[in-house]
Amino acid sequence: MKGRGENLNILTKLKKSDDELAATTLTVEHLTKAIKNSIDKSGMPEEEARAMAQHVMNFFGYSERIIDNVLEPEDRDAFYMLEDAGILVTEREETTLYDGREWRIHYWMFRKDRIQELISGRARGLGALTEDINVYDEIPDDIWSRE
Repeated sequence: MKGRGENLNILTKLKKSDDELAATTLTVEHLTKAIKNSIDKSGMPEEEARAMAQHVMNFFGYSERIIDNVLEPEDRDAFYMLEDAGILVTEREETTLYDGREWRIHYWMFRKDRIQELISGRARGLGALTEDINVYDEIPDDIWSRE
């Protein structure tokens, strides 16, 4: 039996090339792969990435954005982690109430371009280039000796 979140999809646009945006459906599988590839060089275990993807997709459903108020503190922590990875982004809307006070509404949205980079592996390829550079290779060995 499939979990409730496995069948949830969100209609979104993912970048297929630099010049072309094509409409496609962001699935739990897409988000799982993006989360797995965003964590670190070794990635996150598949089952943990899938559980997080299902959890996040359950909040979004078919919506493009969700209001921050629906999140519990533990959920918000996971959203902040995905924001650090570039998968989610926040947006703020301000409005003036009838009594003159300002009211702020915070939203969460998917960063579709970043998700596509993580799915295709382009982001990981860029990280691999910078990992090969070691600043200590350029320092002479005698710099470490004490006299």
